[in-house]
Amino acid sequence: MLTIVSNLTILACWLILFAYWIAKGRGVKPVVEQQSRAATRTYRIPLLLGGILLWAHLRYSPVTQLWRAFGAAACAAGLLVAVWARRTLAGNWSRSVTFKQGHELVQAGPYRFARHPIYTGMLLMCSGSAIAGGRLHCWLGFLIICAGFWIKLRQEESLMLRHFPDGYPSYRARVKALVPFVI
Repeated sequence: MLTIVSNLTILACWLILFAYWIAKGRGVKPVVEQQSRAATRTYRIPLLLGGILLWAHLRYSPVTQLWRAFGAAACAAGLLVAVWARRTLAGNWSRSVTFKQGHELVQAGPYRFARHPIYTGMLLMCSGSAIAGGRLHCWLGFLIICAGFWIKLRQEESLMLRHFPDGYPSYRARVKALVPFVI
């Protein structure tokens, strides 16, 4: 029974995240600068491949029900972080690396602890999904997703440094990229 609840929790977390993204995506600011399609593919391909590997597990898993429950809890915690960060970012958010009209350097909410807390939350969701999946290919998928987010993070950092040459370097020096006080 715990396995079913854990699996449903993880699935619900991902569905909630995507539904929230779609619902809130309508109120974003207009784009001023956008990357090329080739640059966008450099992070989207690993994210897609990693997602396929992460979710391509059969019903059988070598992990215990307790580990599945732990994975579901990590996934739920990641959802809360990602939604909090997305809500704080408001109209500055986009799914691609872009600079918006009237873009602001957000340093409030979860952005006080990590420069890219949406990725932090989503990686926590992915790690919870990998824990619950319990297979090597799930962890390989997680690592590939980490690489995809790292590529995207580096592209965003370059864009932010270009558009906020006075404020972003000091913010970057104060706040870690993904894991507060660590990375």
